[in-house]
Amino acid sequence: MRLSLPADRNVPLLALLAGSVAALLGLVGYALVSATRVYSASGEQYPGAVTAVAEPVGYFIATLAGCICFGGLLYVIVVACPDADGVIDEGAFRVHLVTEYLSVVWAASAIVMVAIQAASSAGVSVTELVGSGAMVDAIEVSETSRAWVAVALGAVVVAVCVRLSVRWVNHVVLLPPALIGVVALPVSGNAGQGPDHDYATSAAIVVAVAVAALTGAKAAAVIAPPAASLARRVLAFEIVCGAVALGYGASLLWILTGPGDLTGTGFGRAGAAAALMLGVVWLVDVASLASARRRAMPESGTRDVLAALAMIAVVALIASMATQTAPRLLSHRFTTWDVFLGYALPNPPSVLTMLTVWRFDGFIAVGALVLALGYVLGYLRLRRRGDGWPVGRLVAWVAGCLTLLFVSSSGVKAYGSAMFSVHMADHMTMNMFIPVLLVLGGPVTLALRALIPAGHDQPPGPREWLLWLVHSKATAFLAHPVTAFVLFVGSVYVVYFTPLFNTLVRYHWGHELMSMHFLLVGYLFFWGIIGIDPGPRKLPFLGRLGLLFAVMPFHAFFGIATMTMTSVIGGQFYRYVGLPWLPSLQGDQHLGGAIAWGTSELPVVLVVVALVAQWAREDRRVASRSDRHADSGYADDDLDAYNAMLRELSRNRRT
Repeated sequence: MRLSLPADRNVPLLALLAGSVAALLGLVGYALVSATRVYSASGEQYPGAVTAVAEPVGYFIATLAGCICFGGLLYVIVVACPDADGVIDEGAFRVHLVTEYLSVVWAASAIVMVAIQAASSAGVSVTELVGSGAMVDAIEVSETSRAWVAVALGAVVVAVCVRLSVRWVNHVVLLPPALIGVVALPVSGNAGQGPDHDYATSAAIVVAVAVAALTGAKAAAVIAPPAASLARRVLAFEIVCGAVALGYGASLLWILTGPGDLTGTGFGRAGAAAALMLGVVWLVDVASLASARRRAMPESGTRDVLAALAMIAVVALIASMATQTAPRLLSHRFTTWDVFLGYALPNPPSVLTMLTVWRFDGFIAVGALVLALGYVLGYLRLRRRGDGWPVGRLVAWVAGCLTLLFVSSSGVKAYGSAMFSVHMADHMTMNMFIPVLLVLGGPVTLALRALIPAGHDQPPGPREWLLWLVHSKATAFLAHPVTAFVLFVGSVYVVYFTPLFNTLVRYHWGHELMSMHFLLVGYLFFWGIIGIDPGPRKLPFLGRLGLLFAVMPFHAFFGIATMTMTSVIGGQFYRYVGLPWLPSLQGDQHLGGAIAWGTSELPVVLVVVALVAQWAREDRRVASRSDRHADSGYADDDLDAYNAMLRELSRNRRT
């Protein structure tokens, strides 16, 4: 099925195109005027006018295309009304079609930017770099150029896969590669450098996602205005994205600028202008939603076009900021700890420092608080409705979220970024302890009971989205016992026994990525073992117990191998950090191996207890059903044989 955009949408689209061209010309003019000053301020060699102009221009084109693609995917997920086969409706398909085209632009511009960024970092023109034959070396030494490679890979995956299916679930599946493409650049630029870069990196991740979602949603609303029944939902989504972008953007700007930099530097003025535009868009959205509560939803039309144009200008301002060095980084006297950690660790770890040295994670820790609050609200809704929910599940979920908050923001993370032993304690908690508590909370079951189903004449809502996702083929594959087992066991060896750890440990985004990966992989594995929620096909209880014990030798071997290695995992990074109170890196690694070996047993005991309790509860249910069956007076061998025959026929039919 291929559709074209209706003629009455041409005028708004032309307005967006004109706004993009105007922003592009503005960037060209700004680069021509300020490029020499920007390069001299940072001490970098001027690569020539063409390369200096191409850098912000290419950044803007690729980032805008990426924002619309990512936000377009989210928009389709929120507003689509799929048919019985999961195929999206005509309005959502228009957004899908634009996403399909722009993903090609995103991929192509990102590939070009790999070379442009490498030339800019090397201080030579693009043509000179290409002719020298040193392109690969220039890309390897440029962190931002390598980030463009990640953007290009994510964009290529989206560009290829978005053409293969128009089902709702596939748009959800494409969010992770699109997310990588959106986040890769912000975390490798100013936010990933210098003092407090752990705070700045977490903030940059959230800002990039929120701005991309808001920009894409505003553009999608112009391409395919939502139906009246969906307008409030879209507006509420945009308000949340705008509030998050404003809050985290202000904190990021505060970290990257010093006193007087907001008005005294081009970087600060661009940041202030972007914040002002975001604030205006957010206030207009809030006012529109408030008026919609009193009367009918106001017509979008011009309001949506102006909001989309404002977001295009915000992306252009971000492009100008991202291609110059932040003022604080220019004036700060760097230490080794500033470069590799973002903070100082003058004292060795102890119980007191683990409890008092806090570096609050604005990404994972805030996510933990949001998850805990959402669960509690769902629990209270069930209680007000008169429905019961086991208190033990509530305790397990909240305990898991609070543990996640502590591990991600306390001294465990602060010292875990600089010491292998503490990092291994962090890893084991993320991978084997917190997922057990979260799985025992049964969040999907709670959500399905607490969320209100959409009516027959209403578009699908969060409850329907959750059902589609839980029963999708992607979830079935990832949560399959074999897949979950391979991911759970293999991830440890791939991360720590390959050069991958040397890269991830160097950056704060690498620590965030490892934490999220091990948390999700652990959740998938234990979901199949002791999960309460519907979803993956579970093995019999004996099979689950066997799968659980099959993991133990792999973890034991990993711990022993780590304890007996003569080389230091991540040794180059730890030597650069150079903690003065750490006597031996190899001794610290051996301690980390002992932690990995010893701490894996406690979660296993907890899982075995939960599994045996579930097994006993299931036996009681079966016995109770058998007793009721016998007491009913209808129990006889012929009936049981007939039911067994029906089950066998049903099984053969499915096969």
